[in-house]
Amino acid sequence: MEFLSSVLGLVPCLYDHTSKHTVYIRDLKKNLQALSKEMADLNNLYEDVKARVKRAEQRQMMRTKEVGGWIRQVEDMEKEVAEILQGGNQEIQKRCLGCCPRNCWSSYKIGKAVSEKLVAVSGQIGKGHFDVVAEMLPRLPVDELPMEATVGPQLAYEKSCRFLKDPQVGIMGLYGMGGVGKTTLLKKINNEFLATSNDFEVVIWAVVSKSPDIEKIQQVIWNRLEIPRDKWETRSSREEKAAEILRVLKRKRFILLLDDIWEGLDLLEMGVPRPDTENKSKIVLTTRSQDVCHQMKAQKSIEVECLESEDAWTLFRKEVGEEILNSHPDIPMLAKVVAEECRGLPLALVNLGRAMAAEKDPSNWDNVIQDLRKSPAEITGMEDKLFHRLKLSYDRLPDNASKSCFIYHSMFREDWETYNFHLIELWIGEGFMGEVHDIHEARDQGKKIIKTLKHACLLESGGSREIRVKIHDVIRDMALWLYGEHGVKKNKILVYNKVARLDEDQETSKLKETEKISLWDMDVGKFPKTLVCPNLKTLFVKKCHNLKKFPSGFFQFMPLLRVLDLSANYNLSELPTGIGKLGALRYLNLSNTRIRELSIEIKNLKNLMILIMDGMESLEIIPQDMIASLISLKLFSIYKSSGVEETLLEELESLNDISEISTTICNALSFNKLKSSHKLQRCISHLHLHKWGDVISLELSSSFFKRMEHLKALYISHCDKLKDVKINVEREGIHNDMTLPNKIVAREEYFHTLRHVDIEHCSKLLDLTWLVYAPYLEHLYIEDCELIEEVIRDDREVCEMKEKLNIFSRLKYLKLNRLPRLKSIYQHPLLFPSLEIIKVYECKGVRSLPFDSNTSNNSLKKIKGETSWWNQLKWNDETCKHSFTPYFQIHEVEAYLSDSEESEIGSIDDVQEQPISN
Repeated sequence: MEFLSSVLGLVPCLYDHTSKHTVYIRDLKKNLQALSKEMADLNNLYEDVKARVKRAEQRQMMRTKEVGGWIRQVEDMEKEVAEILQGGNQEIQKRCLGCCPRNCWSSYKIGKAVSEKLVAVSGQIGKGHFDVVAEMLPRLPVDELPMEATVGPQLAYEKSCRFLKDPQVGIMGLYGMGGVGKTTLLKKINNEFLATSNDFEVVIWAVVSKSPDIEKIQQVIWNRLEIPRDKWETRSSREEKAAEILRVLKRKRFILLLDDIWEGLDLLEMGVPRPDTENKSKIVLTTRSQDVCHQMKAQKSIEVECLESEDAWTLFRKEVGEEILNSHPDIPMLAKVVAEECRGLPLALVNLGRAMAAEKDPSNWDNVIQDLRKSPAEITGMEDKLFHRLKLSYDRLPDNASKSCFIYHSMFREDWETYNFHLIELWIGEGFMGEVHDIHEARDQGKKIIKTLKHACLLESGGSREIRVKIHDVIRDMALWLYGEHGVKKNKILVYNKVARLDEDQETSKLKETEKISLWDMDVGKFPKTLVCPNLKTLFVKKCHNLKKFPSGFFQFMPLLRVLDLSANYNLSELPTGIGKLGALRYLNLSNTRIRELSIEIKNLKNLMILIMDGMESLEIIPQDMIASLISLKLFSIYKSSGVEETLLEELESLNDISEISTTICNALSFNKLKSSHKLQRCISHLHLHKWGDVISLELSSSFFKRMEHLKALYISHCDKLKDVKINVEREGIHNDMTLPNKIVAREEYFHTLRHVDIEHCSKLLDLTWLVYAPYLEHLYIEDCELIEEVIRDDREVCEMKEKLNIFSRLKYLKLNRLPRLKSIYQHPLLFPSLEIIKVYECKGVRSLPFDSNTSNNSLKKIKGETSWWNQLKWNDETCKHSFTPYFQIHEVEAYLSDSEESEIGSIDDVQEQPISN
């Protein structure tokens, strides 16, 4: 009966084969196969689009709505097609004789659904070929600026907000004395745009400073306007850049915040259209002079005044701290008197408050009050009023050396950050440390002075790692005022951004009383033929990028010159004749110049104590016996420069007073000379092994390291055949019995000075397991080493040592960059009690960090890397992951590796100071 039923069912089907709908039944199997193939093609296209979207989103881009909709449609379609294919295949299996359906209506419906979905899938494929899958995320119209909670001036702030809403006010000036809080008020205005709704499309913050750099301001504006880099970089001149900025700003409603203006600016020279009632844009500026407000044609000028007594006391109390105020019943009353003596000046309140933040003895507070009252109560003139109060921090410095070192910082141009090590070397050259017998002791003394000056709030830390210092511009002005004997002798120190001003000074005989000159002129191509400076003791010529050489005899009328810093003149190719006549010279810095050959005249500098030639890659010729003739030389540095020959090391060895050497070595002869000389080993501070092409295995004995008692940094670069570094651990009197306890003792005894290790472009290097012998290592950088798989190899000896001591216990900064085969730092968790920063870039094989629940994050500041790398990390447990996740920061490629401020290796890696970034 069942068979008869099936046969009878064929009758209408055979009839229907002649109709137009039978194609759905007839072609069902073929269409199912076509649909399956089309869906596979769609899935492949879907995966390609998703991959493109993922890469774009990792670059902080956002997928387009069209692409997002297409992806969702494919995901929905995939489920629908799967159900249709399943139903279609079941229908095929039910057919009689392999071709006739049991139920024509059911087969017809499925066939039709398959045919329609085939058309839909084909259409979806056609829609999926996108030229663009994602766009850059729109930048917030305002960047939040870091600032502490403010105390006053509320009246000026309220006026500012009111005038910003006034359509008749396009330019507003905030003026007042130095240190009164103008910058703080401007920051508060900037950040307020984050909290309140407004109609401005972009808020731009730029620091101008005393000598305005128009191109630097243009760069800041460009960065906020997000003008395409390729378009910007084709604008080579200032005028072309101004035209591009003007083109964009004319179409935007903007607010430009200009901090610290000292003279009128030509807005159109920068490319900034003047605000008016039509474009409804705004400019707010800060300055110390009301005249500047007039020069800038400000419609409204607001004076930022000192704090009222109540606000002044609140600020002073905040800086001193409740612990000190509560340490003795008399101190609160005395503290109020001190705060009143500051006359409401925020900078004075902050500086003096911090200076008193450790004073628990009431008698010390009494002394401070007496010191304050010795100055006149009413001093005419804005600067005098400020300086006489700020001078208290200077007067309280413990000795004349600290005072001289503080004033010296005024030699650097405004907004400049100086490396601590460079500043200390200059101080030594100037003689501030007295008679120097040991350069290392002098360095220690310099570090203590920097600490003292920072505690007195006369210097501030630059950057996050406290390896640089900076000075507030008001404090710097006070230092200049102090060096000029309270303004009486203003020409004792000259800091110029334009060398041309020297010609004017010579005509007026200003230079005859000048003791210090500091020149920073990026545009200068030539200098005056000579300078008559009979009292000149210090000369800086820095960042003069167009300077190729000095006039012959340029130094002949500078008989007292002690310090000559010519570093960072990147095109300077030769020294002038007559440099050998600088008989009093104690310090000479030629770093980062293009000088190819040193002048033989340098051998006449018998008082020269410090000679620095770092980063001089063009240097080829150092005259024979020249270094040996420098009988007073104590510090010699030719780090990250061309390699030294064996003969130069022999000359250094012959010097009686030499105590610190930083050098680059490129061959076995020079290295063997170093290994054979105990004197040289004791002097080495920074050692750079560079392009040593034939070294395969570098074997160093622990006794070698013991004699290198001042070695702070080891830098190995471009040693293409180097496979491993081996440390042969030995102890005096023990040759064969190097058991674990003896190795641990040797580690503490012989490797205690090494702080910095940098390994770059060593393509055959496999690991750095020898670092377990460096217990006080603070900085470790490994870059572009293609074969390295582990930083510390997991072998039996290392495991034994790990049980007895803490590997990397002092490590603060770890950077791993472009290590394609790296799998792990170490396979077992480490404590890392000192770790502050870890950066991992382009190390895709690193799937885990040596962290667990015992790893410390007390000192940790950040973990930087790509989002994709961070997301694929494996963790021991979720608690550990949650503990470290808040420290992760995305590495932004567009930042152009701005961690140069953290790239110092042994304090000499980046020998140039840097301006404060704004």
